[in-house]
Amino acid sequence: MKRCHIHCGMGLLAAVLAFEVGASSAESPGLDASAQPRVLTEVGITQRVGTYMPGHLSFKDDQGSTVTLEKYFNERPVLLAMVYYECPMLCTEVLNGLVRSIAPLSFKVGQEFDVVAVSINPKETPELAAQKKAVYVERYGKPQSVPGWHFLTGEEASIRALADSIGFRYTYDPATGQFAHGSAILVATPEGRIAQYYFGIEYSSADLRLSIVEASQNRLGSIYDQVLLYCFHYDPEQGKYGIVIMNVIRMAGVATVLAMGSFMLVMFRRDRRAKSGVQPPSDRI
Repeated sequence: MKRCHIHCGMGLLAAVLAFEVGASSAESPGLDASAQPRVLTEVGITQRVGTYMPGHLSFKDDQGSTVTLEKYFNERPVLLAMVYYECPMLCTEVLNGLVRSIAPLSFKVGQEFDVVAVSINPKETPELAAQKKAVYVERYGKPQSVPGWHFLTGEEASIRALADSIGFRYTYDPATGQFAHGSAILVATPEGRIAQYYFGIEYSSADLRLSIVEASQNRLGSIYDQVLLYCFHYDPEQGKYGIVIMNVIRMAGVATVLAMGSFMLVMFRRDRRAKSGVQPPSDRI
């Protein structure tokens, strides 16, 4: 599996660096500029595309009911975000970016796909999850989508098991009282198989649309989407769709053949009319 770069918020990174500098200063008069902060060695995201998430894991939903993860993997693709609800910056930006990317889509939360957010902080409560859900449903601007938004909390064992299954490594930093983690969302199939990762805090609406179509096993989308998926494939290194030149050449070849065929058909019909002495309708007086 390929390891991907971590896109961390500048505030979190500054806090981590401040902690490390303080610790190093107490031990020695100098700081090795090449040394990597300890906390950052414990976080990261390793792509596990094709892996099935463990559906038996137990969580609490935003109403306080005990649910298993497989409840959310049934008939629609899922966008999953590992965050925590009292995160001072990065998690909020991840969720904000997710909402900005899905808002323009013709696909709707709760109809064509669901959104699942899982807190990595085992101390957070369903009440806090419900508050966070209300904020993002309001920002999404479609109240009828409420059944498609799921904000979960859980115990450490379930959280860790889910995080491990998707390659999401995080750690708690007692110096700042915060969790250090990467920023990403992932797209999963209705069966809970990981399809794609998107890193950072800004996600392309066009790419996410294609991801949802592809994750649905092409049950969603139009002919235009199918053409795009033929010409563009998801690049896990870049975290986005990229052009497949050979497929584009094939499509161009097919288009050229069709155009030439149409032209020859028109010319053949004109020639037949000319030989029979019948003028084309456009030439009649």
